[in-house]
Amino acid sequence: MDQTDVLVIVLIGIVVIVVLVPVVTLLWLYYRDINQTKHSVLRNFPVLGKMRYILEKMGPELRQYLFLNDNEGKPFTRRQFEDVVISAKYKHRMLGFGTERNYEEEGYYIRNSLFPKLEQEMRVDNEQKIQTKVYSIDDDSLFRRKEHREAAEVNPFYLPDEDAVILGESTCRHPFKIKGLIGQSAMSYGSLGDRAITALSTGLGLAGGTWMNTGEGGLSKYHLAGGTDIMLQIGPGLFGVRTPDGEFSWEAFQKKSEIEQVKAFEIKLAQGAKTRGGHLDGAKVTPEIAEIRGVEAYRPIDSPNRFKEFGDPISMLHFIEKLREVGGKPVGIKLVVGDVDLERLAVAMAETGMAPDFITVDGGEGGTGASYKELADAVGFPIHTALPIADDLLKKYGVRDRVKLIASGKLLSPDRIAVALAMGADLVNIARGFMMSVGCIRAMVCHTNRCPVGVATTDPSLQKALVVEEKSYRACNYLLSLREGLYNVAAAAGIDSPTKFERRHIVYKDRYGKVHELNTLFL
Repeated sequence: MDQTDVLVIVLIGIVVIVVLVPVVTLLWLYYRDINQTKHSVLRNFPVLGKMRYILEKMGPELRQYLFLNDNEGKPFTRRQFEDVVISAKYKHRMLGFGTERNYEEEGYYIRNSLFPKLEQEMRVDNEQKIQTKVYSIDDDSLFRRKEHREAAEVNPFYLPDEDAVILGESTCRHPFKIKGLIGQSAMSYGSLGDRAITALSTGLGLAGGTWMNTGEGGLSKYHLAGGTDIMLQIGPGLFGVRTPDGEFSWEAFQKKSEIEQVKAFEIKLAQGAKTRGGHLDGAKVTPEIAEIRGVEAYRPIDSPNRFKEFGDPISMLHFIEKLREVGGKPVGIKLVVGDVDLERLAVAMAETGMAPDFITVDGGEGGTGASYKELADAVGFPIHTALPIADDLLKKYGVRDRVKLIASGKLLSPDRIAVALAMGADLVNIARGFMMSVGCIRAMVCHTNRCPVGVATTDPSLQKALVVEEKSYRACNYLLSLREGLYNVAAAAGIDSPTKFERRHIVYKDRYGKVHELNTLFL
């Protein structure tokens, strides 16, 4: 066989590969599509109809990155996402030219003062500096972006001791003193991976003056890793404080209460995105998570809708009293406003003299690792409706002074936090803002264990994307930026501390331009 014959064979082979294989593949796809019975489009338009499904699959990403403008998109707009990332990475909140807010739409506005407070007039404790790291951009052109990270000494924007919020000040042996108004909302180890939990714990510990809620999945070594204060949540599944038979374990609870970092306990009755027990996909239940929770590995977890230890306000208050007596630390509840039982609770508190140390009011717009759509969309009031209802009911029955209110539900910017404080909140919880600070890109696959950036997954191959040291500084910077921004808003409103926000500082503008005082909206 000479060289010419070899060349001919090679050319024939190339023709077969380039022409024949694609033709055979298309014919096979055509035959399969036209004979299948599941998809009508493919039966009428075999092969070509696949483009519909390809575009449908790509749709979320195309909309997010190409077709939605900066102020569109749910549950967060591109602008809201970028605001979190920029404050976390570069620790600044500056903009140029003007705001992109649509002033034709209705919304809440903060009333500015004719004589705002000067910086030196603000009640703030900046004596202890925070050592963090921030990015600085060297070059940012169309085809080239260069930046570097550098050490920075920044102000913590703590509340002075006399303004600090204290949980359980007169009810328990070990009150919890908080020098910042913003904490991390409940996120369980399991819903988030160990690297994300560790980065958040380290960042919050570096910032100080805050707390980290464990979520109902129990306390892990990753929550404790950064030395931050811990609020240990107890859900209906009793994870971390249960017997092998699933009953509440007072012995396990007491051991948890003896951990110095654990500063308070939160009984989770419900959360905004799911007025039911929590769910964790079986793929996320690693042997370590199963051991922490006291369940079987790699099996889906669905905790009950409510606690079987109590079923009415009185029995719940007695349960809280015993928890506080055994643990010696503040005990609160987390709920979703929407039921008349909230008024029954306020009445019971007034009649018995018993009360939780705090109530976390979670809005229906809150986030979750997994929920049913019908619950997330329609059950429970949003935070701007729920918070004034809770505040007014507690005042109506004369028990507001016994209970601190913690608000949560998309409160990821200083202005939104200010509105919540003015509506009656004493403190604010944030979850998804902190997730974005450590890398979340809003892929909306938290429930699948396939988070592409290693945040909401326990898969080691995906978690490797998250570098704990780098992301911990971002979590710290995001929190510090929020606290600084909150002081800026307070100064503009003419008050010397964000703890002094009241309803009179906020108005609601309707779509016709008419301004409504909050006290006329919520009576």
